Amino acid sequence: MIDRKALVGRHNPLMTSFDKFSSLSVGNGNYAFTVDATGLQTFPSLYADGGVPLGNFSNWAWHTHPNPEQYHVDKFPRTSFPTFGGRDIGFPYMAPGQITDEYKWLKFNPHKLHLGQVGFRFTLPSGEEATAEDLNEIEQVLHLWGGVIESQFTIGEAITSVTTCCHPTQDLIAVRVKSDLIRQRQLQITFRFPYGTWKFAGVDWGKSGQHATEIATGSSHSVHIDRKLDQDAYAFAAAWSNGNFAQDEQDQHLFLLTPASDHDEFQFRFRFTAESDESDLPAFEAVRADSEQHWRNFWSSGGAIELVGSKDSRALELERRIVLSQYLTAIQSSGTLPPAESGLTHNSWAGKFHLEMHWWHSVHFALWNRVDSLTNSLEWYISILDQARKLAASQGYEGARWPKCVAPDGINGPCYIEPFLIWQQPHPIYYAELIYQIRGTRETLEKYADLVFESAAFMASFAEWDYEQLRYVLGPPVAPAQEIYDHATTMNPTFELSYWAFGLSTALAWRERLGLPRMEKWEHVLNHLSKLPVVEGLYVAAETAPDTFTGGSSTKDHPTMLAPLGILPGNMVDRETMLRTLHEVIKVWDWDATWGWDYPMVAMTSARLGEGQLAVDTLLIDKVTNTFLPNGHNYQRKPLTVYLPGNGGLLSAVAMMAAGWENGPNTHAPGFPQDGSWEVKFEGLAKML
Repeated sequence: MIDRKALVGRHNPLMTSFDKFSSLSVGNGNYAFTVDATGLQTFPSLYADGGVPLGNFSNWAWHTHPNPEQYHVDKFPRTSFPTFGGRDIGFPYMAPGQITDEYKWLKFNPHKLHLGQVGFRFTLPSGEEATAEDLNEIEQVLHLWGGVIESQFTIGEAITSVTTCCHPTQDLIAVRVKSDLIRQRQLQITFRFPYGTWKFAGVDWGKSGQHATEIATGSSHSVHIDRKLDQDAYAFAAAWSNGNFAQDEQDQHLFLLTPASDHDEFQFRFRFTAESDESDLPAFEAVRADSEQHWRNFWSSGGAIELVGSKDSRALELERRIVLSQYLTAIQSSGTLPPAESGLTHNSWAGKFHLEMHWWHSVHFALWNRVDSLTNSLEWYISILDQARKLAASQGYEGARWPKCVAPDGINGPCYIEPFLIWQQPHPIYYAELIYQIRGTRETLEKYADLVFESAAFMASFAEWDYEQLRYVLGPPVAPAQEIYDHATTMNPTFELSYWAFGLSTALAWRERLGLPRMEKWEHVLNHLSKLPVVEGLYVAAETAPDTFTGGSSTKDHPTMLAPLGILPGNMVDRETMLRTLHEVIKVWDWDATWGWDYPMVAMTSARLGEGQLAVDTLLIDKVTNTFLPNGHNYQRKPLTVYLPGNGGLLSAVAMMAAGWENGPNTHAPGFPQDGSWEVKFEGLAKML
């Protein structure tokens, strides 16, 4: 049995400086608060330039800029693209370099809203405000077992200790501060509220007149503040053990909390809500106790993997990545919405979330027996089902067509590529089937039947009949997951063909399980789907990309021709062809032009093909986009410094490598090397499909 507390504790992040890549977060899945080395957001500028910024985001918090021109995606000009069958379909398309004000508004609204910065203001004995250089002897630890950040530093001779934690169900942070600076009146807490923007850090300090911050009610120990940004609004509340709260005379969006100088310790809590909430804020000790209980339950349940005792010197680093990825995805990706690629830390891709990435964010939750963390976001798919049906019908298709880059409304704005991507279409079927394989209940079948069947209906109607070759084809127009190809001409991308086969066969199985009539159209598409394209004995990216391995730039981006036997269980795959393709990818791919989820994808294919050493080597390959920062985040490039699909992909891959997959070999940790170099202990993991 694994000593889970010891396993988790040996990977507690320890920070000893203001490192822009080492900010730490607390959160609960729907809300996250990221801090610098002071335990609050005291020096945000140090982290904003290409680092991991100090976010304060919630899944309910969105902002929309004014829309005086009444822009709406339904009114955006459609560009027609001919399908394989000769039918023209209109898309809200905008070619690169042809950006209009209408396009920009639709693309960037609504966007996630940074709720406000909460930090310290330190003053020196001279009266000058302290800078980061004035803080010394920094020691900050994120105690993962309890979800608590402990920070300590000195200014002059004074030691300051800060404890930061998050409530497990509320958007509420509790903080305890102990310092001689309080008695010396050299320490205050600042609350500063920004205007909203879709850009990286999510804060716009240049539009003070375009939002309002007003005290609604207050007392000697608490305050309630109303926030208004254009047509959006939210509420803020704070409470403290001692001190004085006041609005800055020069800046209506800045507030100062000054602790009483007859103490060397004080506590405060603050909470954000979508609507005004007059209820009392729980005390610091109660929040800390709830946080610690929540995280004890989290780490004690679900799956665990321990790698100590392995002969491979990289084992401890892989174990670190596994532990920190569990924490980060729990606080950033387990909530009521599919997460953004940068989670609740900073804005990316127009400040919205991407459905094609949802697989990488969330499948691992089920594999680690934390199924509820996947089902949480499936409720959102149900809520936008009518919108997805409307999108499909507008293009002459049946069923529901899922969007790509969206806000909670489920409406995809115009783009040069997003409307053409299709690999997110079978995702709900995959999620539902994985949940069913774990739970095995009729209730699961009934709950997700509409998602499965409406997804399958679109997939079947999207496939076009090729009268000459008596087969169904996918596209054009279609943008494959390897996005380097022209969506206007691409046909039969390999990954998508296999995913279509998986999705339709699974949907047919669901109808049989529920005692429903057969769907002859789905069966006909499945039985006559184009074969996976092969050129000179290798799977290529698409039928229209025969030069995948010889065309120079074709070996950039995602090597998704490997996904059919890796992410997927191998629908329509010939294993020997896939093995040759894997080895060719390893040999010729441009690994400097890949993304964080490519490494776990290749590892999963390697594992299924019995290449355990290659699976581990790929997971730990030394490439920039496979960097895992001291705080556990998967770094990609500036400005995408947080990339949670890399964390989620890692967790899916290692769970599969340890627990195995359906119809896989009945051996211990079948995806790891079988030569004795790895000692893999695991418990509580589910098999992959």
